[in-house]
Amino acid sequence: MTRTLEPLAVPTGPAVLALLPALADALDGRGPAWLPVPAGDERETARLTSALDAGGPVDDATALVVATSGSTGTPKGALLSAAALRASGAGAYRHLGGPGSWLLALPAHHVAGMQVLVRSVLAGTEPVVVSPGAAPAELEVALARMPAGRRYGSLVPTQLVTALDHPGATTALASLDALLLGGAATPPALLTRAVAAGITVVRTYGMSETCGGCVYDGVPLDGVAVRISGGRVLLGGPTLAAGYRGHPEHPAWAEPGWFRTDDAGVLTDGVLTVLGRLDDAISTGGLTVVPQLVEAALGTHPGVRECVVLGVPDEHWGQRVVAVVVPTSQPPSLAELRDHVARTLDRSAAPRELHLRTGLPLRGPGKVDRRALLAELTRPRG
Repeated sequence: MTRTLEPLAVPTGPAVLALLPALADALDGRGPAWLPVPAGDERETARLTSALDAGGPVDDATALVVATSGSTGTPKGALLSAAALRASGAGAYRHLGGPGSWLLALPAHHVAGMQVLVRSVLAGTEPVVVSPGAAPAELEVALARMPAGRRYGSLVPTQLVTALDHPGATTALASLDALLLGGAATPPALLTRAVAAGITVVRTYGMSETCGGCVYDGVPLDGVAVRISGGRVLLGGPTLAAGYRGHPEHPAWAEPGWFRTDDAGVLTDGVLTVLGRLDDAISTGGLTVVPQLVEAALGTHPGVRECVVLGVPDEHWGQRVVAVVVPTSQPPSLAELRDHVARTLDRSAAPRELHLRTGLPLRGPGKVDRRALLAELTRPRG
């Protein structure tokens, strides 16, 4: 009998626990392979099931096909085998100190939330679930319900920013053996604040194509290989997907055993530092500016709560550096931010334009939607 790929409607909230038996079967090679889709979102479900050929045959080794988080164009589906998912879970538990129970506060149709479910299956535990947009008080209550033993959570930086403004949630997060933080770069100021509050933060790097996080605090999990080629991060090892569904010749998989990411990075004594996406680099006045470095510098200013840096077309500079900032109670001025950045980076990297906002547009689990923000900033006025 031919194995098929079937849609798996993934709800938010405690109802997601009903999926655990299906995931356990998939990890044991029983039943169909699953394509996680957001329950209740008919449009997105139709988009994913059509693009990724739900109902069609799939390789016997495949357990999950996880859609990449791209918000435009045709989605790609990472072919994740049961062996890769098990290797990911085993590597994470070796790094963290052993199996445990989890807080699920991420959308589980994305890889980070799905991995909380998979790792719960592997540990024989049941996660405590809150909705992705849960208020800090809800996080506090949920964490209080977690059983004794090793306890873990997984959040994106924007969730942690909000939680740190709530003393009860902060104390509850500090009780975890580890809080995995991924999905987007962690601003240094946020990390400093969390560590000072006693939270054991583990910064993760990975993507759907690697079963989620495969590098923790810059260190690859057991068996994971990292190398840099032309400034680009390449990843290898047992957590890799088998490629993209329906795209066997995709250039990201051109070199057997390696996945070519879209990220720039450096390796120092075996520790990876991700500098940002290669296509986010800003060319201004003939110089190249890495937005994530500017964001890190801006994040240390007391008036900056969250920020994103973009390159906007400019007749004189080619691109001008623009900062979009969610301020604290004391909003900064452009002059203050330019001087602040210039203390640690070349002044050419300092923003030439500042926009203050109450929040940043997001896509997927916590990633800033740079494309939407850039379209907004460059839209003709009037």
